[in-house]
Amino acid sequence: MKKTPLSHRRLKRELGVGGATLLGLGSIVGTGAFVSIGLAAGVAGGGILPAILLAGCVAGCNALSSAQLAAAHPVAGGTYEYGYRYLNPTLGFAAGWTFLCAKSASAATAALGIAAYLSGVLPLVGFASKALAFLIVLAVTLLVLSGLRRTNVVNTVIVGFVLLVLLLFSLFSASTPSFRTSLPVEGMSVRGVLEATALMFVAYTGYGRIATLGEEVQQPRRVIPRAIVATLIVSGGLYFIVAFAALGLGGGEMLSVSDAPLEHLAGVFLSSGLRCAVTVAACVAMLGVLVNLVLGLSRVWLAMGRRGDMPPGLALLRGSERRPDRAIRCAGIIVGLLAVVGSVRIAWSLSAFTVLIYYSLTNFAALRLESRDVLYPRWVAWTGLIACVSLAFQIERDALLIGVMMLGAGVVWHAVAQRISSRRGPTPLPCSL
Repeated sequence: MKKTPLSHRRLKRELGVGGATLLGLGSIVGTGAFVSIGLAAGVAGGGILPAILLAGCVAGCNALSSAQLAAAHPVAGGTYEYGYRYLNPTLGFAAGWTFLCAKSASAATAALGIAAYLSGVLPLVGFASKALAFLIVLAVTLLVLSGLRRTNVVNTVIVGFVLLVLLLFSLFSASTPSFRTSLPVEGMSVRGVLEATALMFVAYTGYGRIATLGEEVQQPRRVIPRAIVATLIVSGGLYFIVAFAALGLGGGEMLSVSDAPLEHLAGVFLSSGLRCAVTVAACVAMLGVLVNLVLGLSRVWLAMGRRGDMPPGLALLRGSERRPDRAIRCAGIIVGLLAVVGSVRIAWSLSAFTVLIYYSLTNFAALRLESRDVLYPRWVAWTGLIACVSLAFQIERDALLIGVMMLGAGVVWHAVAQRISSRRGPTPLPCSL
């Protein structure tokens, strides 16, 4: 029997509005609520609240650009594919490369965050914490390899439980006698608010999973924009409520002293039972983030393998479910290694820089859409583009330098790959298993 060429094989479309929205929320409510709020409070104090609003506005522009691009071109790969289609191969590769850097760092942050929250109940110190993070990434990779449908069931349970615990944390915080309704303003600065905006922006970008999984969404022109907007509205409201409650309970300083800020606040001011619930919720939420990030990363490895920007073997699809097993394994291995060598703050700041570059390219691609595919006014994409470029250089210097070096490494890799490809000539892609 004749096999179908790999370039003509496509993933199954099985996600509706509800499933796509839950995938977006699963990528957002974990690290964003349980880690990044503390990091942003460390640089902006009470300025985290305007930072959340500013980041939400920028994310809104980017979300609309992503939505119309994904609706017009619904394939796996997100802005990597949009860059090739609407910009040029170099910028397309740059988008894919920055996505891999940004989301691998975000996934490593999630794994390290789980270990940080577990450190409150387990004797984890030094390398033991990082070893646990690596084992968590390994378990998540095996889960994703089991198939998208089973992953969606797990994701739905995680999102429901985490939303409940975060709302309970906010309610009990506001009901404590020591709760302050006047927010701290000492130490606030424009520079701090802008850096906090960049850090919080990453926490919104889970909606990108919806666009990245565009090849698996039913009726993409209708489903993708609705799911992205719904994800953004819910997550923005949740961040504001949780940050307001945390600031009123302990202030910006107490939020920033731990890699597990909500657990720390619950342990100091609230009951041991709620502290335990926050720990469990944080762990399962960031587990959900890992699930969704490994999913999204694997689809970009798949797309880049299809074009030959990465080894073509990563584009193999296995079995009747047409699952990209090799791409999933590759994503899991790299995230696990980053968790072993990284730290929460540097990994999150690096993610912020590279993801802002990624969405700069998203907005640029949206500006190149043909008129029949434009769903929103052009000023939306222009606003997103200018804001992303500006915020990218508000990140702390160490993470900024690492990010620039990684971008440079990507450019070198692409140039070498292009030269090798031109010498060998076109190579037929292997058939799917």
